[in-house]
Amino acid sequence: MKSLTTDYLNSLTFSASEATTLRALGEYRGKQELFCKQSPETLKSLLLLAKVESSESSNRLEGIELPHKKIEELVLHDTTPKNRSEQEIAGYRDVLNFIHESAEHIPFTPNVILQLHSILYQHMPIPGGKWKTTDNEIIEKFPDGTQRVRFSPVKAHLAPDMMKKLVQCYNAALDNHVQDSLVLIPLSIFDFLCIHPFRDGNGRMSRLLTLLLLYQANYKVGRYISLERVFEESKESYYEVLETSSQGWHEGKHNIKPWLNYFLGALLKAYHEFEERVGVVSTIRGSKTELISTTIRRKIKPFSISEIESECPGISRDMIRKILRQLRNQGIVAPTSSGRGAMWRKM
Repeated sequence: MKSLTTDYLNSLTFSASEATTLRALGEYRGKQELFCKQSPETLKSLLLLAKVESSESSNRLEGIELPHKKIEELVLHDTTPKNRSEQEIAGYRDVLNFIHESAEHIPFTPNVILQLHSILYQHMPIPGGKWKTTDNEIIEKFPDGTQRVRFSPVKAHLAPDMMKKLVQCYNAALDNHVQDSLVLIPLSIFDFLCIHPFRDGNGRMSRLLTLLLLYQANYKVGRYISLERVFEESKESYYEVLETSSQGWHEGKHNIKPWLNYFLGALLKAYHEFEERVGVVSTIRGSKTELISTTIRRKIKPFSISEIESECPGISRDMIRKILRQLRNQGIVAPTSSGRGAMWRKM
């Protein structure tokens, strides 16, 4: 709640560039209903793809990895998880589905946050849905085995009261129009991360709460474009700005702008992609080629043609192969295997 006090919110000023970003996002909110009137088949494909990518990227940010095919099975076919990593993915899938289906009926309260955390851990041997009982730290681990403390969150005995105050401050600021919801949402998520109220799962919960609050503010892009994947694509910046903005947080003297500008930039990128996929594809000549190229260029790990096909609904496999050959000739991608299950990677 350090970022959501009336004094802190009233002290915020915005540059011309920041105001332009906020205005652009407001315009996208107005246009998104037009996007959502596109082909139901296309929107359904994007929704399913976003669920898979969100479950994959949010967990991978926490070091939890599974083969893409296994994640698809867990997310799209509700298969029963068989080990810890699969249990983590299945729990995230369940909370995602709950938010997608019922966001407007889910109040932002401490009890609801506990309930969502309980769902996140319902497949795990140790249940969730309880505030932390021991102090924790946000640790950065290095490849050589060394580590350092990025941030020391609030003490465990203070977490329940701090969460209560966070929710109260957010709802009061929203009701009284102290700041735009696009400012209040990232600030509330940031304070949540600084409180770090759970023993485990704080990062994943923060991204699920981001989706929930954006839904409630009528920013629906997270339904069709995975915000978690956008965060993962710039994960170095993601962690860097969180650390930068956390300095001085306990005293209420932190600079929220690095995190706020990063968050708004990520949201704007998601809307650009949403527009590209459903608002432009059917109207601009050559945009299908651009859509395939963009989808390939943002791939982090090796990918198959079938993955690109599922992410570019309505585009033939032959056309995807054609663009892949062009990008290969330009030295942008290269095959890592051959045959029916051939995989590709960015150079």
